[in-house]
Amino acid sequence: YHGWQVQKNAVTVAETLERALSTVVCHPVKCTGAGRTDAGVHAEVYVANFRTDSTIPCDRLPYALNTHLPPDVVVSQAREVHEGFNAIGSCVRKSYTYLIYNDRIRNPFYVDRVWFYSRHLDEAVMQAAADQFVGTHDFAAFCAAGSSVSTTVRTIFDCHVEQEGPHICILVTGDGFLYNMVRILAGTLIAVGQGKIPAEKVAEIIAGKDRRQAGQTAEPQGLTLREIYYDLP
Repeated sequence: YHGWQVQKNAVTVAETLERALSTVVCHPVKCTGAGRTDAGVHAEVYVANFRTDSTIPCDRLPYALNTHLPPDVVVSQAREVHEGFNAIGSCVRKSYTYLIYNDRIRNPFYVDRVWFYSRHLDEAVMQAAADQFVGTHDFAAFCAAGSSVSTTVRTIFDCHVEQEGPHICILVTGDGFLYNMVRILAGTLIAVGQGKIPAEKVAEIIAGKDRRQAGQTAEPQGLTLREIYYDLP
C-alpha cells in the first residue's frame, strides 16, 4: 500500500477500506484517518471515522467489513462516537515503535518488518540520546521537507531504546508527530549508536532546527504505529 490517504494512481489503505465500507453500508463513504502514513510502514492500531445512516449494529460491522477486505487489512472494532469526533483532530497522543534487526546476517522471517542494520549499535548510548527528545521542543530538525504544518513544536512524553538479542526497539510516545519525524528520530539514534553523532549533541541538533544536522530518514519498514489515544467517554 502507498500509505493511508487516497491517491490517483496507487493503491492505499483508505481506498481499500472505503470501497469495502461503501459495499457494506450501501452508500458512498469518505473516511477521516488518524494521520498520514508512508508507503511501507505498518499499524497495529489505526483509527478512522465516517458517517453513515446504515442500521447495521456497530458490533457487527467489523465482521461484515472483513469479508470484503484483503487479508492484510482488518477492522477489529467499531463504535459510535459524538458528532464532533475527528480521528486526527481528537487524538491526544500516539505511540510508535521502530524496530532494528542489528546483526551481520539478516533474518528472512523479518522481511518488511524491520530495518536490517549490520553495523554494531550501542544501545546504552542510543538511550542517552533518546532521553534528550523528551519534553516540548521545536522539532524542525526532524521534519522532512514539504511539510505544511503551522508549527513544528511537539511534546514527546517518552522515548526508550530496548535491546533483546539482535533486536533494538525504539519506542516513542508524543502528542503528535511531524512528517517523517519518527523515522528521522530513529535515523539520528542509529547514527548515535554507531558513533557518528555524539549523544550529547542531540540537544544541539534540536535547538539548531536544521534538518541537515540530524540523521538520515530511517527505512519505512521498521516503523509501526502501536497505539492511538483519545479522551472519549
